[in-house]
Amino acid sequence: MEKLLKNYGWLILAAVLWALTATAQAKPKIDVEKLATAIGRAENSKTHPYGILAHYKHTTPRQACINTINSNYRRWDGRGDFVEYLAKTYCPIGAKNDPKGLNKNWTKNVKHFLKKGR
Repeated sequence: MEKLLKNYGWLILAAVLWALTATAQAKPKIDVEKLATAIGRAENSKTHPYGILAHYKHTTPRQACINTINSNYRRWDGRGDFVEYLAKTYCPIGAKNDPKGLNKNWTKNVKHFLKKGR
């Protein structure tokens, strides 16, 4: 065992440090269904449910919302708040399709409905 540690101690130490670093940087899990529901409630639109502007032939607005959440979650590095990260692409402040500037309220509203639940 002593010979093993002497020869491979640095490798063992590196593996332990890597494991600790990977654990510390693990992204928090999100409840995609609950977040999609909160987004739907925050958007509150009959013409564009869930804030989805496109009309898909084989995808519901809710599924399009879930797909957007999942693709953004894969790109998110785990730093900061995920809802704030999502807002930058889901409803960016200053977007051309937001002439009244309502997108600035999106994060606050989604977080409100997340906290409130169903």
